[in-house]
Amino acid sequence: MNKRILITGGAGFIGSHLADELHKLGYQVRVLDSLLSQVHGSAGKKPDYLNPEVDLIVGDIQNPKIVRRALEGVDAVYHLAAAVGVGQSMYEISKYTHINNAGTAVLLQELTDRPVERLVVASSMSIYGEGLYCTPDGVICTAVDRNLKQLKEGRWELYNEKGEQLIPIPTPETKTPTLASVYALSKYDQEQMSLIVGRAYNIPTVALRFFNVYGPRQALSNPYTGVLAIFASRLLNNQPPLIYEDGFQRRDFVSVHDIVQALYLALVVPDATGRVFNVGSGRAYTVREIAEHVARVLGKEHIQPKITHKYRIGDIRHCFADISLAARILGYKPRITLEVGLVELANWLEGQVAVDYVTRAQAELDARRLTV
Repeated sequence: MNKRILITGGAGFIGSHLADELHKLGYQVRVLDSLLSQVHGSAGKKPDYLNPEVDLIVGDIQNPKIVRRALEGVDAVYHLAAAVGVGQSMYEISKYTHINNAGTAVLLQELTDRPVERLVVASSMSIYGEGLYCTPDGVICTAVDRNLKQLKEGRWELYNEKGEQLIPIPTPETKTPTLASVYALSKYDQEQMSLIVGRAYNIPTVALRFFNVYGPRQALSNPYTGVLAIFASRLLNNQPPLIYEDGFQRRDFVSVHDIVQALYLALVVPDATGRVFNVGSGRAYTVREIAEHVARVLGKEHIQPKITHKYRIGDIRHCFADISLAARILGYKPRITLEVGLVELANWLEGQVAVDYVTRAQAELDARRLTV
């Protein structure tokens, strides 16, 4: 196979695993990555885990000349490059907008001159805001949210106008987005801009809405990475995981290996074109449960999580994936259970050094009144 694939952000957590899989399948792989210090450390050097067969171009997705060079001879593009983090996006607004929105615009501008066979863009479950809910008698509720008054009172769940507590149910792609953070807005912009330009220029485009991804190579010293890595970083430093609200908020945690499976299917399945797919495990866990699981596999059960009983602006209560569309169209089927995935994560964590910036990040949010 002689096809060449470009992965923007390909030196990162998800991109490097995708590069491994594509190389194993016989593709030529090129990576464009700026090696951001928040992810890769202040030295900004090529990570040791990146496949040596990968053609790495170090550069900024916002630079048209570098993007043009990266696209030379490329048959398909995975666009994974993004600044990641709900909390940080609320006070580094310009940074997130430039990297995510403007960076995507630069890539798409260059693709109008050199269309590719397939563009796959990474979106996020954050665009949904709150997940889907129903009333106790099964009526679906749309556009529900929590108000500041109830959050200050520590009433974390969602209620309808009758005062009935709503029941979270799996969230499908048809749910109307509710953009609760700058990060969510930027991911929705990346997704929709790619689909619009793809239709206009006949570039087959697919968007994947990732839920909470975990696995080896996650940036342990980045306080805005996935919650599993943040908890692991705290525990490796013998500090309690910090949990917002009461810890009973529910999320969908998906192994990076299942994410890679979906990314590959999005490249090769013809009927995927022009569609948006959820990619998750299809299961929901409370954040408390996740903290307990991570502590157990690290042998740190004696360190109990600290429940902050604070709300972080931009956070939502419950959201977990309905993956039936990805199963039907892509043939996607999650293979890695949380139990198996956490054992793999624990094995990788042995010998890893995690600089704990979580307390500093929380202080930044508090100082800017982004927590209540």
